[in-house]
Amino acid sequence: MDRIFTVDEARSLLPGVIEDAQEVIAARADLAEITFDRQAKGGSELGGLPELKALQARIEEILSGWTDQGIEVKGIAPVLVDFPAMREGVSVRLCWIEGERELAWYHRTDLGFAGRRPL
Repeated sequence: MDRIFTVDEARSLLPGVIEDAQEVIAARADLAEITFDRQAKGGSELGGLPELKALQARIEEILSGWTDQGIEVKGIAPVLVDFPAMREGVSVRLCWIEGERELAWYHRTDLGFAGRRPL
């Protein structure tokens, strides 16, 4: 069975998620720049194929680490993760998106991001 988080459990993991997300954001930007520069100019000051592959691998490592903890990765541009939970007997997701400082939102599982409500 998939992990079900309490609000407190999810909030206790959030500082690590935010720290990892900062690394994903930086790697995402470097990936975009290297890819664009390689296509437009034939090379990038940030590196070539080895650096591109290393950035991709690091992003995958972080995302896999979240998934291994039971956190659902919904996107990386922006970084968006959900923590499966129950609220008053209803399946919900405690929802965090890049730029937020705390875990303060949830949505019903069947509604997705558009159904976000404050905790």
